[in-house]
Amino acid sequence: MQVAGNGCMLLLFLAFPDREQVLWLLLSNQTVQLLCCREVSWNNSFSPLRVRLQLKQNHRQIAIDNGVVQVTFSKPAGDIIGIQYHGIDNVLEIQNANRNRGYWDVVWNKPGYRISYDRLKATNFSVIMEDDNQVEVSFIRPWIASNSTVPLNIDKRYILKRGCPGVYMYAILERLKGWPDVDIDQIRIVLKLQNDKFHFMAISDDRQRMMPTPMDRRNGRRLAYPEAVLLTNTTIPEFRGEVDDKYQYSCENKDNKVHGWISSTDPPVGFWMITPSHEFLAGGPLKQDLTSHVGPTVLSMFTSTHYTGKDMNTRYRNGEPWKKVLGPVFVYLNSVPSKENHRIRLWRDAKLQMLKEVKAWPYNFPQSKDFPLANQRGTVMGQLLVRDRYINERLIRARYAYVGLAAPGDVGSWQTDAKGYQFWTRANEDGYFLIENVRCEVYSLYAWVPGVIGDYKLKFNVTIQAGFKMKLGVLVFKPPRNGPTIWEIGVSDRTAAEFFVPDADPTLLNKLFINKPTNKFRQYGLWDQYSKLYPTHDLVYIVGISNYRQDWFFAHVLRKLADKRYVPTTWKIMFQLESVKRTGNYTLQLALASAAASELQVRVNRRRDNPPHFSTGLIGRDNAIARHGVHGLYRLYSIQFPHYLFERGNNTIYLTQSRTGGRVGDPFRGVLYDYIRLESPPDDIM
Repeated sequence: MQVAGNGCMLLLFLAFPDREQVLWLLLSNQTVQLLCCREVSWNNSFSPLRVRLQLKQNHRQIAIDNGVVQVTFSKPAGDIIGIQYHGIDNVLEIQNANRNRGYWDVVWNKPGYRISYDRLKATNFSVIMEDDNQVEVSFIRPWIASNSTVPLNIDKRYILKRGCPGVYMYAILERLKGWPDVDIDQIRIVLKLQNDKFHFMAISDDRQRMMPTPMDRRNGRRLAYPEAVLLTNTTIPEFRGEVDDKYQYSCENKDNKVHGWISSTDPPVGFWMITPSHEFLAGGPLKQDLTSHVGPTVLSMFTSTHYTGKDMNTRYRNGEPWKKVLGPVFVYLNSVPSKENHRIRLWRDAKLQMLKEVKAWPYNFPQSKDFPLANQRGTVMGQLLVRDRYINERLIRARYAYVGLAAPGDVGSWQTDAKGYQFWTRANEDGYFLIENVRCEVYSLYAWVPGVIGDYKLKFNVTIQAGFKMKLGVLVFKPPRNGPTIWEIGVSDRTAAEFFVPDADPTLLNKLFINKPTNKFRQYGLWDQYSKLYPTHDLVYIVGISNYRQDWFFAHVLRKLADKRYVPTTWKIMFQLESVKRTGNYTLQLALASAAASELQVRVNRRRDNPPHFSTGLIGRDNAIARHGVHGLYRLYSIQFPHYLFERGNNTIYLTQSRTGGRVGDPFRGVLYDYIRLESPPDDIM
């Protein structure tokens, strides 16, 4: 290796202030390669190598090489079959067939038919752009009615840039008007890394660990559902007796920006999935989905029915046309010269790279006309205030409200929207919000405020125009409220996180979540802990004495009996009224954070009244309880009860989860409460 004069040396010291690191770079024969990282940082101007495109193996494969990484694709299918980086010939699992290393897939079905899996294998290949600084390639599959594939036109795109340690991936999916009815429940990218090299997984600052292997799972004992396995015979003794379940590593869209794996090679290598924007993800900021799991597997989930069930609007009917650009997302690779603190350094560098990608959004280099650049987008701004005269006669600032643009629909419909784009922001402490880089379409503006029940929707739709900044002024949200508060349970934050989460069965632990209160709910089998705490009688909550953080179990589930049957449970809220208003109705504001094949019945002072005073009917397919979540879809019921149901003195509200799912029962049926409030009749009723 030759260094081109003192100027290059100066650049090295500017990029890498650690002298030891600079020395290692100069001696490693890989200066160009490592200049493309941050600690391990990179800058295109440092790389003298151009991006090269080459055919391999009788034109059945194509490789793109930028001097830092080489990515190999099957041709014309467009599967990723190899990624070469930093001395590793292929970071993907070479024991797998080419078709099972890196791919896009869709879970779909014709209405009334069984689920199908489509790997989105293309039939045509083309080069969209090729110069010294960038190569973009396209793998296309037009839909043909005679084929048994999902009725979509597919265009998978991959971009390599000069000196950049990674590959950008996106797809344009389209169905034309008049095409057949279809359900599209899941769209994702799957990347499977070498099992003998990548052992450490990182999802967030507090969720990182050495992971068991696929063989460890195969040798384990399946638990209540296939994804959950008790590790009984493991290659590493410390894993023995732990539970592994991919749903323990789920993440909300708003927090899912970077996750991946770190190799045990020398020098260590990191492999990261970076999501620079959430505009193309389904379900809004709170939608949860999978990230990484045993494989080692890295996912980019664009849409799924996880934590929502079929309530997610994935049905296309009556010849409905649709087109959506998914991505780009960025697969980023990095390395450090030694194993000293390598995990901290690689994770820190991956987060820094994520911030750089977020700042660069919307990218200016994708060549598809369906991906608008920054100057082809618009901006919305305003201030959100809350009017609740029972809290304050004046307007209240909507502190840190979630404000977003999504497809026009009913109030709160954004949480089940999978077809359109969504653009969300957090208001500041005064309720001011700014939503930038919005695609030019027609949207509804939605919002919800932490600590306030209900959803806000602007009365008129918002039409975004390129380069235009729309100023909405002051918006006022009047949340559901019929009278002054008598009592309340919980915090209105759309989760059950503030309630009592029990300790897990010590024989069913995932050690990652021990001594981590904010992730305690991710332990396996918590649904059965209710039956241990309440073996014969159900939960009783006494207003003014009980504490919801200690006395309100986080999930209203069934009770497991000695004969292993699951039976309905009835919780009691006991409270006193000094007097009862004889005009008007009392209102129970009942906010649910999730529901799974449940029916919640509400009775006032008469436990055996049939029918109940209120019933939700059968609701929910969220499955959040089984999948280690503290929320799924938000549901709010404003239930009015006539005053004559209440009495002066002692009163009881009975909450019954009545659905069992058959003779034996289903342990995962239940609801998660977000917040409950009892309101008296309005003050102005005489």
